[in-house]
Amino acid sequence: MRESGEMYLETLLVMGKRNGNIRSIDLAKEMGFSKPTISQQVKKFRSEGYIDVDGEGYLTLTEKGKEIAEKIYERHNVISEIFLALGVSEQTAREDACRIEHYISDETYNKMKEHYLQNGSKRGE
Repeated sequence: MRESGEMYLETLLVMGKRNGNIRSIDLAKEMGFSKPTISQQVKKFRSEGYIDVDGEGYLTLTEKGKEIAEKIYERHNVISEIFLALGVSEQTAREDACRIEHYISDETYNKMKEHYLQNGSKRGE
């Protein structure tokens, strides 16, 4: 899946945790995209099995979609925490993590996470 697709799924995950029910218009507002753009993506993700849309228009991640969203969301949080532990400002850490989370290899990410967790490098320790 491409970066933009991962961003949609991650945004749905985060919005679901925060707001519960999500409609296309909510996703459009959150992501700053037009309703037609979101509708096109929703149709695509639905046909690919990443999301479901109920009779009232509420969007939910399928297991397949949730798996991808959670992977990206975890990467975002772990990479952000590593950058924050290194002294990077919060805004820069989160922005950089958002870009990196989509391109870093599984191998590199897993080694970074392992090193970070083994060395107790969490902020405030």
